[in-house]
Amino acid sequence: MSDIIIHYEILNDLLLIQWKNKTENALPLKPMRDNCPCAHCSGETDVFGNVYKGPPQKMEKSSYQITGIQPIGHYAIRPFWKDGHKDGIYSFEFLKKLCETFDK
Repeated sequence: MSDIIIHYEILNDLLLIQWKNKTENALPLKPMRDNCPCAHCSGETDVFGNVYKGPPQKMEKSSYQITGIQPIGHYAIRPFWKDGHKDGIYSFEFLKKLCETFDK
């Protein structure tokens, strides 16, 4: 796996990421939350290809603030959002793609 995070921290409305190859990214929290990969936010696909999602959530200022981050093995992180949402597991590969699109 080439996309390995060796350090991360929250600075205001950004997730600062340092990768194993020493590159760095500053990912805004809003697109990170708006692209949450959990089943409620992104949906689940059944064997027939139908996608099922939870009802749309009303986003507030607290929806875009992180109170903590849990590492998931050596492949992902799980952010705890201030509004209580905590189901999204962001693989390093997924975060790298978000950084390529939204890096500040």
